[in-house]
Amino acid sequence: MTVLSMLPTLRDALMHQLNSESLTSLLKNRPANKLEIWEDLKIISFTRSIVAVYSTCMLVVLLRVQLNIIGGYIYLDNVTLGKNGTTPLAPPEVQQQYLSSIQHLLGDGLTELITIVKQAVHKVFGSISLKQTLSLLELEQKLKDIREVVEHKDLDQIASYSPLCHYLMPDEENPLASQACGLTERDIATIKLLNETRDMLESPDFSTVLSTCLNRGFSRLLDNMAEFFRPTEKDLSQNSSVNSVSLPLAKIIPIINGQIHSVCSETPSHFVQDLLMMEQVKDFAANVYEAFKTTQRKIKNYMDIPSCQL
Repeated sequence: MTVLSMLPTLRDALMHQLNSESLTSLLKNRPANKLEIWEDLKIISFTRSIVAVYSTCMLVVLLRVQLNIIGGYIYLDNVTLGKNGTTPLAPPEVQQQYLSSIQHLLGDGLTELITIVKQAVHKVFGSISLKQTLSLLELEQKLKDIREVVEHKDLDQIASYSPLCHYLMPDEENPLASQACGLTERDIATIKLLNETRDMLESPDFSTVLSTCLNRGFSRLLDNMAEFFRPTEKDLSQNSSVNSVSLPLAKIIPIINGQIHSVCSETPSHFVQDLLMMEQVKDFAANVYEAFKTTQRKIKNYMDIPSCQL
């Protein structure tokens, strides 16, 4: 399982729930309510590309955490428990069941994220006329305003806890836990991995790493859009820069609408490669794995203590 292999599924889910193509098809027929359709297209286009950035960043970090937790358990199995012929802590079937939990991000979590982002987009862009011009800097500020709404923490939320964790994993225990009767050893092992993952996601370090990823993701989104804000020869003769070029919102809509194909591309793109190569992401994932080595050393030290001292 890799990020690139999952991006087509993510993209298809987004395009299904935020189907801007059906609206553009309607506009080709010059309907009487074209202004209303344009307004819907405005909200949907911004929503789906913004959600694409959020969900891709989440996918990168969550999958890194999960794979390193599995790697840590495999390490423990190989170094400590395997020697004694003990049942593996994370056999392949547990790993598979555990990794399948990422479907929450691609399913219910994504639907809930779309809802909150759509509300934020409507709040920021709802009253802006299609004829109003925006520069790249102004567009950047609008995206910051949307992020502030989406990532806002309620007063009762823990300061170090990212409100975005809700979209990564269910708030409640994994549905397996509700089936208290009839749980198999595999189910119990999977629940343990899920609980450990939840602890990781609720840590201050994870919140920092995800925030750093999102900053990089939205910066890359703006870089992609900057290609369409190039000054003309006339602008260049007046010493204009990319930041001085403004476009009507109606022209920005198709540009932002198409960004999902760059953000959620299954072929290696600058967007995903940037996220995968970020030192903060790699360091956090390495720390997750290192925690298991520390656990193994503690177990070894405990087992080396003479029984008379226990």
